[in-house]
Amino acid sequence: MRLSFNDAKLKRCAEDESFSVRKLGTIRSKLYLRRINDFLNADNLEELRYMPGNYHELIGNRKGEWACNLDQPYRLIFRPIEEPIPLDNNGNYIWVEILGVEIMEIDNYHSK
Repeated sequence: MRLSFNDAKLKRCAEDESFSVRKLGTIRSKLYLRRINDFLNADNLEELRYMPGNYHELIGNRKGEWACNLDQPYRLIFRPIEEPIPLDNNGNYIWVEILGVEIMEIDNYHSK
């Protein structure tokens, strides 16, 4: 998959493991780098759907964004780079047609 970042710190964390550990801590850094590698090794989002990390669509005011687990309660938030996001006739996202994502943030969106 194609991967981009809208956050310079998260991009640097993906490129520099020691920086990642300093900024995210050992556990979150390890999981973050694992998720980044999962993205890079996949051809499309569908390949990640049932992998460890619970990749899932968000709803409500975060519709059009996805998340996957890091260390609880934190999630890695990302969105497809395809515009518009591919939909089927029923309005469901077509995961297999999502070929790239933008990494947006790490957040505990349940606490808001």
